[in-house]
Amino acid sequence: MLLNDAAKAASSYASRREIFGWAMFDFANQAYTLLIITVVFGELFTTVIVGDRGDGFRLANFLWSLALAVSYLMVVVTAPLCGAIMDYRAEKKRFLFFSYLATVATTAMLYFVSPGYVVLGLVLIVLSNYAYSMGESFIAAFLPELGPPEKLGKISGFGWSLGYIGGLFAAGFTLVVLGEATVENYERIRWVGPFAAGFFLITAIPTFLWLKERGTPKPSGVAYWDIAQQRVRSTLHELRYFKDLSVFLVSLLFSMAGVYIIIAFAFIYGAQVIGWDESVRNIMFIIVQITAAAGALGFGWLQDRLGAKHTYQITLGLWVVAIIAIWATPEITAWANMRFDWQWQAQHVFLAVGCLAGLSLGSSQSASRALVGVFSPLEKSAEFFGFWGLANKLAGVLGIVMLGVLQTIIGLQASILLCAGLFVIAMLICANVNERRGRDAAIAWQSA
Repeated sequence: MLLNDAAKAASSYASRREIFGWAMFDFANQAYTLLIITVVFGELFTTVIVGDRGDGFRLANFLWSLALAVSYLMVVVTAPLCGAIMDYRAEKKRFLFFSYLATVATTAMLYFVSPGYVVLGLVLIVLSNYAYSMGESFIAAFLPELGPPEKLGKISGFGWSLGYIGGLFAAGFTLVVLGEATVENYERIRWVGPFAAGFFLITAIPTFLWLKERGTPKPSGVAYWDIAQQRVRSTLHELRYFKDLSVFLVSLLFSMAGVYIIIAFAFIYGAQVIGWDESVRNIMFIIVQITAAAGALGFGWLQDRLGAKHTYQITLGLWVVAIIAIWATPEITAWANMRFDWQWQAQHVFLAVGCLAGLSLGSSQSASRALVGVFSPLEKSAEFFGFWGLANKLAGVLGIVMLGVLQTIIGLQASILLCAGLFVIAMLICANVNERRGRDAAIAWQSA
């Protein structure tokens, strides 16, 4: 019997060099998500570009959440369509390259966003975060081709951990050379956009040199739009045969809503609620990157032994503990000082909480990506990871909008507890996922 495309791909998994090239995209794009979304530009946008307009930064926080939500909504609409085209035409690498160039260009243009240029800042964040997020889905679509299912946890964990190391390098330069996100330091810190763009541009080169396009293009002559519509309709119909993947994507919707809230607001929370000094903020940079890398590597190893589902559930439990600790940091500090006559500051206690949050961040993202890889037939990997991207970014829309609205009513500290509820719901839904059945469904589809 002739081997189909999926069997051919499965018979020639990636070399170590190719896996390293794939992982280098995680290394490269971490400069964007860390410097632009999580730490520097998010704080710069809310505290300097928009600023406190007599409302305790509530308008600034809402506009930031709105920009991210719009970009994620754009991903929700387009990611499955692009995934369908990529699978049909075997053009994953081409789509990845276009998203890479778009991210670099729009991120570099953030240099021109000065204090008061709120609309320009919103537009560039929407465009750059959309391009980055699409690239995140595109690079993930290569994962099922890189190794057998029982190795995907380790491969995914390696990519995430290398990404956090990349973030550590990017953050180190920013701390030493560019300084803090204040209006007094604006002329230096405004270079964070061009630096993040340049870092991404250069360090992602190994990806395009070594990563292979394994698919075989189907006959041309059909318009991309027609391919996308037909393939997505077909996949939506076929998802009923992938029950465990469908249930997991619902669980992922809730868990990633919590993760995106933390990514978008953790350092804003540190500045507005904890009131940390620049030195403590800088230490948190380093702590989160190191613990997230350790979490991705350690849980990637654990996942190949316990299974992706159980590992993912453990990471959700860690998140619940981390969120409660984030919310309670000021109260824990005040209680400890009164009870034991200590002189602790909330910002120092927050560093310990950051270790737990970093460990949760790296492990949960790696585990979820690997689980989708296990459930995905090779011939539909880009399309299924398009749905993974859809669930991820729809989660971003829901989570960030809910947090943005809620914090305007009850403040940022109380609103952060929303994340704990989201992670608990994700745990309950994931209990209905059967990993073995999901893996068997993917293998059976490939053999049909």
